[in-house]
Amino acid sequence: MRLLTSLIPLILLLGGCAEQGIHRKDGSPLPARDFALSNLVKSDVDMISELTLQEALKSLRLTTEKLYRRNPQEYRKVGFDSPEAAAARIFEHLDRGKDSPIALLNWQDNFRIAFQDTYNGDRVFAFMSALTGMVMSAYDFKTKHYLIDRLSPQKMYNCARNIEVAVWKLSNAKSATGSKLLLSNSLDGEMQNLSFEREFGKLIAQMDLIALIIEDRSNQSFSRAIQNVATFHFLPI
Repeated sequence: MRLLTSLIPLILLLGGCAEQGIHRKDGSPLPARDFALSNLVKSDVDMISELTLQEALKSLRLTTEKLYRRNPQEYRKVGFDSPEAAAARIFEHLDRGKDSPIALLNWQDNFRIAFQDTYNGDRVFAFMSALTGMVMSAYDFKTKHYLIDRLSPQKMYNCARNIEVAVWKLSNAKSATGSKLLLSNSLDGEMQNLSFEREFGKLIAQMDLIALIIEDRSNQSFSRAIQNVATFHFLPI
């Protein structure tokens, strides 16, 4: 304990001498990651896992709000007056881990419900809560990671393939009358909109990257599989 106490001033000094942080295109700085004593019991991979999850959740929330703006009838079905309010309920209480509302949902069932022609509920919530629950499941529903934690590279890899399946379904699912069940990318005659593809592409890349990083640290090789997106079949997580 004395050693740890004596090291704290040195750590803080080194932190203050670090290089300048990353800046956005508009010149504004990205928020720096604050030093915490808990970081002393984290490996580099633990910190990377936390950062990639934070970025994934930002992307998922942004995508949820964008889907609600594209499909405003969905949040109005359940009495919300804005995309932001409707999206917030998915991302509240994630710090509760396996006791969070998202953890208690069956993400595979929710994916399928979202694209049932007869479903009258909020399809955006069903789809995005399933996607968020699946990603959190790959991270064992933990937002903080430490040396004793062991994430599975296979779960990360499977999650990336499942996202590909879900995104294909989102882009192609239609009702019995031929209309899209959920609007995402551009329709014929509209201005091209690839923002959804970019967000989903980033999410898939993040999951694949963290799978490779964890595999390298743990020497746990994972089995690569090719998903048939048209079957709407999910790999286990």
